Amino acid sequence: MKKFVLLLVFSVFLSGCEKERFNNFNPNIPNYTFTVDINTDLPLYSSLKFAGNSVYISQGNAGVRGIIVFNTGSGYNAFDAACPNQPLSSCSTMTIQSTNAICPCDEESYNLFTGLGTLDYPMKRYRTEVNGAFVRVYN
Repeated sequence: MKKFVLLLVFSVFLSGCEKERFNNFNPNIPNYTFTVDINTDLPLYSSLKFAGNSVYISQGNAGVRGIIVFNTGSGYNAFDAACPNQPLSSCSTMTIQSTNAICPCDEESYNLFTGLGTLDYPMKRYRTEVNGAFVRVYN
């Protein structure tokens, strides 16, 4: 009986830590703390109400080179706009092309659904929360 209780307590402890395993380490992109609240009712961000649309946000402290926020249809993905496989330089800010982000330094394409490309590092992902018409992006 003691083993069963110990196993139950241990499994609850492990499942409670799952949310904190968010890993967005990339040696090319510094890890800054920020919070950006996006109101999708505003005309500038209203395209985010529809699946497959994205916006580039460069306001204030949003990421290193700004952030790209993408509506997946079932939620939102937010990524840093800095090229993940390039050191920071004048060409290392990605541009949006349909459902991809393109790095002008090496012409590498990254999928906005997954953040993956074909090189070593994926796009640096940030956390998102949705509350009505507001999308909060933070690190």
